[in-house]
Amino acid sequence: MNRDQVEGVAQKVKGKVNETIGRATGDRNQEVRGEVQQAAGETRKKAGDVREAVRDTTRKPVWGVVAPRFS
Repeated sequence: MNRDQVEGVAQKVKGKVNETIGRATGDRNQEVRGEVQQAAGETRKKAGDVREAVRDTTRKPVWGVVAPRFS
């Protein structure tokens, strides 16, 4: 996991807490802030997922590719 993935998940958790507190207290403002925070966290996590996939792809060796021989 990279930093964006970790921080995205943390932001989603914070957003869920804010949303739950908003619902429990009837504070629609806090509930909406929590929903927005969750969406931002999901976006950041997905950006981290893409970064991780690109990193994994560039690190894998390419098998079956034969280098040209020069005589």
